[in-house]
Amino acid sequence: QVQLTESGGGLAQAGASLKLSCAASGRSSTVANMAWFRQSPGQEREFVAAIRKIDGGSDYADSVKGRFTISINNTNNMLFLYMNNLRPEDTAVYYCAGDVNRYYRGVSNVRGDYEYWGQGIQVTVSS
Repeated sequence: QVQLTESGGGLAQAGASLKLSCAASGRSSTVANMAWFRQSPGQEREFVAAIRKIDGGSDYADSVKGRFTISINNTNNMLFLYMNNLRPEDTAVYYCAGDVNRYYRGVSNVRGDYEYWGQGIQVTVSS
């Protein structure tokens, strides 16, 4: 099993920055790809960003491209999301996700490709 725990959320004003972290424990060495998804009330969970452990290849949703940066520590599999120039529409619960089955494949923006999930952490951006 892989356990994922998010931290670093909270309140921010539009234009500000926040950093989210995701700590991986258990059999974290088996993680191939990690990602961030987010979900607002009444909305489906949507892809934010993903990264491939083997080479750092990444992918971003159009809504965050140029503002958010995903990174991973290859030693301990700590995942980060650096969020800059926040907007009110970024308000959501953010979820850390891990995949152990796509080690030699490209990063995925599909929710079903990730087997392990954190509990989520609230990010609220005020205008």
